[in-house]
Amino acid sequence: MYEKKIPKDFSCGFSVLMEIIGGKWKSYLLYLIHNGVHRPNELHKQMPSATRRVLNMQLRELEFHGMVKRVIYPELPPRVEYFLTEFGDSLLPVIFEMNEWGNNHLERFQKLITDKQLEAVA
Repeated sequence: MYEKKIPKDFSCGFSVLMEIIGGKWKSYLLYLIHNGVHRPNELHKQMPSATRRVLNMQLRELEFHGMVKRVIYPELPPRVEYFLTEFGDSLLPVIFEMNEWGNNHLERFQKLITDKQLEAVA
């Protein structure tokens, strides 16, 4: 995992939260794993715009932070699956609330994007 030269300050809860789910795909990865998508290939199919490398990096970070557990099955070819830990489960209410907020403001956001596109064309 990449380490920045300037040490991070974890003196408040929000900085801890952003360290854990601050990646572009992390909260969605947790949501999908909770909903039964466990294999890296399945996760990538749900997020085709994310590269496999980025997904693997973010899964490793979630594993490092104790949100998910990676299970490697001893078979040929090896099979890997990810599962939420109890610590990861504790974050689900926050993720569900974020999803609800997004759903409640979806139309407003889509209008902003459409207006911006129309403005760029004009």
